[in-house]
Amino acid sequence: MATFFGEVLSVYSRAVEEDEYDDMTNENEEDEQIRREIEEKRSVHVHWLSQTDGGSVPCSDLIIAVGPNATGFISAYVLSSGGWTAVGWVSLWNERSHGSGRPDTAPGPGEPSCILYQQKNSPSVLICQCSCYVAEDQLFQWTEKVFGCVQTRDLTVTVLSDCSAAEYKTPDYLSGSSVPFLRSLRTGAHKGPVACPPLEQPNISTGLAAAVLSHCQVQRIAAVLYQCYSDVLQPDSLTMQTYRAAVSAVLKLDQNPSADVLQKITRVSELQTAFTCEAERNTKLTGGAAPVETGYTNWRRHSSFPDAGNDVRMPSSWSCVPSSPNRFEVPI
Repeated sequence: MATFFGEVLSVYSRAVEEDEYDDMTNENEEDEQIRREIEEKRSVHVHWLSQTDGGSVPCSDLIIAVGPNATGFISAYVLSSGGWTAVGWVSLWNERSHGSGRPDTAPGPGEPSCILYQQKNSPSVLICQCSCYVAEDQLFQWTEKVFGCVQTRDLTVTVLSDCSAAEYKTPDYLSGSSVPFLRSLRTGAHKGPVACPPLEQPNISTGLAAAVLSHCQVQRIAAVLYQCYSDVLQPDSLTMQTYRAAVSAVLKLDQNPSADVLQKITRVSELQTAFTCEAERNTKLTGGAAPVETGYTNWRRHSSFPDAGNDVRMPSSWSCVPSSPNRFEVPI
């Protein structure tokens, strides 16, 4: 059959029968439906206990705690003093956080969760205590949904994050007496003082803490990340005390929490670990869906800027240009 160059013919290839082509089309439609169901199941939602009239919640200071010791510090040194009330929670589902995915039910006691607290005397101060795991494909949703509910004008964000001392890279010997310790990383809009030395290269920040800092950098929100390096993975009183210098200027702290409070935090952490292990085991047995790649990659400062800002985990599609020490910029 003679054809002209560039002419499109509505014929099938001899290698594929018409029935096979129809089967492939049906399979593609089924795959799309499955993908939509997975995306809907893994969506992130913010729920408020009181009506917000669809507007943003007034907020001058937002403290986000991520990790066992960071959340334990908030419970022992901040929430235990009273004067705080739970105003909302973030619901999500993934392979390691099953319970927090119930959209209309607040997390139960000891359950991995992400709860928002508001200070009674100063309602513009909010705390987000995140003890549940947020998967990589949910990080962008989490930051968009949470920051979409609060007023970002004149907002200052403080992020407290745990990290293992084994991940800290340094040319010098790290003795046991120097652990735990804090390192900071801030956005270009943050002009105030910080409570610890900056994070040295080639160290990086990952996970929810880095996603929050990346969002604040793009939106020009003043934010600082305090990363605590410790050799203890579970809540430890010495490690929790390290965070006091980071938030003492914003929050009123309980300087001497009781032993009962500290023991309760330890028991809650053990219960949350059991919840997480059970969720992972059930996912393996039922064949849970694999997470979707998000495009996050490690952003490192350019070699032409030896005094430029520190490393942070940012989306690979963003073009990041280091500027002044302990800062990073994203050209808009």
